[in-house]
Amino acid sequence: MSKYAILASKLTKKFRLFSNRGDRFKEVFHPFAKRYHKEFIALDSIDLKVLKGQTLGILGKNGSGKSTLLQIISGVLGYSSGALEVNGRISALLELGSGFNPEYTGRENVVFQAQMTGMSNEEIALKMPEIEAFADIGDFFDQPVKIYSTGMFVRVAFSIATSVDPDILIVDEALAVGDASFQEKCFRRLRRFKDLGKTIVFVSHSPDSITALCDYALILHEHKIYAEGEPRDIVDKYLKLILSGNLDYQNAHNSIISNDSIDALHHRENDFFDLKNATDKCRTRGGYNPNEMVISNGGAEVIDFYLKSHKDESVSVDHEIELYIKVRYSKNIDNPVIGFEIKSLNGIKIFATNTFLSNDKLNKAKAGDIKIYSYIFKAPLNYGDYFFDIGVAENDGTEGGKLYQLRKSLIHLALDSYKHCRFNGLINLSPIVSECE
Repeated sequence: MSKYAILASKLTKKFRLFSNRGDRFKEVFHPFAKRYHKEFIALDSIDLKVLKGQTLGILGKNGSGKSTLLQIISGVLGYSSGALEVNGRISALLELGSGFNPEYTGRENVVFQAQMTGMSNEEIALKMPEIEAFADIGDFFDQPVKIYSTGMFVRVAFSIATSVDPDILIVDEALAVGDASFQEKCFRRLRRFKDLGKTIVFVSHSPDSITALCDYALILHEHKIYAEGEPRDIVDKYLKLILSGNLDYQNAHNSIISNDSIDALHHRENDFFDLKNATDKCRTRGGYNPNEMVISNGGAEVIDFYLKSHKDESVSVDHEIELYIKVRYSKNIDNPVIGFEIKSLNGIKIFATNTFLSNDKLNKAKAGDIKIYSYIFKAPLNYGDYFFDIGVAENDGTEGGKLYQLRKSLIHLALDSYKHCRFNGLINLSPIVSECE
């Protein structure tokens, strides 16, 4: 018995594109088999191994081939060449409308979809109350699907896909639709599937969802697998792709200096605040992560940081933290934006902000300026390892602004004061408990 739920080798899908219907007709009946079509390669030699019980996350820009790959695995589309082996019963939640008859009611579509997976009428009848309850759309369950809102449709579709007891569940970006409470319920069910040892293939544009849910991840780019590996690393590469428009990212693997040197440099506070020093000194700071990833588009750079407790130069659990960021500008920027993010070891975002979000207006920066910015905040974190992303951008009036540099996982903060922790989880809410009489 194979250990793989999905095994693909050199999987390729090609489409024929015609300029008009007449060209399609002429190609069919041309006496000398003249070609009137252009060939479009939607998937190019995909090698894929998904272990049974594994949750695979797939990231990629629109048009990269994600939906095509899922449709082939699900059996909705055929493939042009290569080989594909699928071991287990599949349930797939593909793009909205896929497989649903708009004239049927929600209940009738449930019966149809369940029959397609091989369930008997008796099995469907037993599952129907669970499906109806999870969808939770009331009397609309017995109304035609064509009058459903998008959110109602997703509720029914997800409920069907996850209630037919599949061995392999495929979800194509459906959870981006719907209200927050339903999304939370969906993720709860997906985690239960993981606990039961089911295989999940999950496509999402949400990096946080990939790191939180998946064991393994890959990027589809220009119809090929560009990278695959640990979700946190793959998410970093994907963010590089969408933020800078290419995958030629820089991984900073600088030589690590001795602990004695780090300690000495970490305590030389005046060295940081010297505005005449324009060199990049991040790697000399205590807490520097030599495996940071740098996304640079020119215009401004983060060249130094300084992290310490408000009380002293060490950082411990529940201390107030001072974060200083030094930026070197190489162009005039009217509305600079500085921000940071704290994430856990597995890449889950704990907190992120920037001066645009907080409505803090910064002074203009000129080419050649070196400026220092500070954040002071309380970090009621549990013991463990945390990483800081630091970025500099500009509010230029466009959505999301213009990114100049993002240094991902620049700082590694290790909190090991286990004996001082009096809670479980990531953050301390400092609750007050009392007995009510």
